Amino acid sequence: MDKIGLYIHWPFCARICPYCDFNIYKNKADMEAALVNAILADMEHWWALSGPRVLESIHFGGGTPSLLAPKNMQTLIKAAKDLWRVRGNLEVGLEANPKDISAESLTAWRSAGIERLSIGIQSFNNKTLKFLGRDHDGAMAKRALEMATSIMPRVSADFIYGWSGGKAEILEKDLQTVLASGVTHISTYQLTIEQKTAFGQAEKRGVQKAVDADGSADLFEQAIAILSESGFDQYEVSNFANGKEACSRHNLLYWQGGDYAGIGPGAHGRLTTDDKRSTTIAALKPQDYIVRVSECGHGIAEQETLSSEGWAEEYVLMGMRINAGISLSRYKQISGHDLAQETIKQYMDAGLLSLHGDRLSATPKGRFVLDTLCHELLA
Repeated sequence: MDKIGLYIHWPFCARICPYCDFNIYKNKADMEAALVNAILADMEHWWALSGPRVLESIHFGGGTPSLLAPKNMQTLIKAAKDLWRVRGNLEVGLEANPKDISAESLTAWRSAGIERLSIGIQSFNNKTLKFLGRDHDGAMAKRALEMATSIMPRVSADFIYGWSGGKAEILEKDLQTVLASGVTHISTYQLTIEQKTAFGQAEKRGVQKAVDADGSADLFEQAIAILSESGFDQYEVSNFANGKEACSRHNLLYWQGGDYAGIGPGAHGRLTTDDKRSTTIAALKPQDYIVRVSECGHGIAEQETLSSEGWAEEYVLMGMRINAGISLSRYKQISGHDLAQETIKQYMDAGLLSLHGDRLSATPKGRFVLDTLCHELLA
């Protein structure tokens, strides 16, 4: 655990999407300076906790971190690089909405140190975008991608499928359009209905917002086929990269069981020291986070040391999402025991699991029932 990633959660959005269950709030520009200062102080606390590790990545997530002033992005990036050691190419990623993208903003973000941009396209279809409550249209999304790929070294595009009324033809056109744009990374997410969201409340009233499981599986299979035929590797369940360099190194830290500092309101973190792994959650509300940092020197509101079983379970649930899968010896090191060999053999015979040396992974067929597979492995 000589590496660490840094996740900075910017909780503000210009509007709240009806499907979003993240820790987000309506934008309050007058809080930016105070929140940035709190994040800087929290960052120093995390450095004291982790020690002098190599900084693998910085990721600005949210919320809508593209609302953050570029000068403040630059301040936060410089502070992180001053605290932790940096070797080789540091991944510095930013999530952005098409509406916030212009030649001026892209140039400013690039000057601030951003080298990977993840754009929340969701669809190019105007009917889809209206259904999802987005504040951009298809033409704006196309212009944003065109500008981004001309300025940013690495660009990723996010899409949502599986909404009620969404057809295979719309998904195919979306993917063919983004493939023609020159992006090197594509994320495709199934629309999931969370109870506390506007969509969740609508479904309680009997208004269907997502397709059924079979319909979603068909769309998922379609996306895999289209992207694979175009040379994109499905290196994680929902993520496709055109070459190894296009993969998200920050997200790989999560999936491979690495450590990351979770800074900003509601941010989650993971830290391993002395063979013990802790989970952290920062104070949720922006004002509460600012006050907590002021009073305690850090923003952590909840911290728990995982049991060996809890740690091993997390390792399996995250690691089985990626092509590389998990290391059986690493699982034994964490948990103190082996995974059940008879269970592994049963699902290998069914064509759902694959074993190469020490690495256990899900087959393409197994990815369609990954939750059940993981549950069976851990039972």
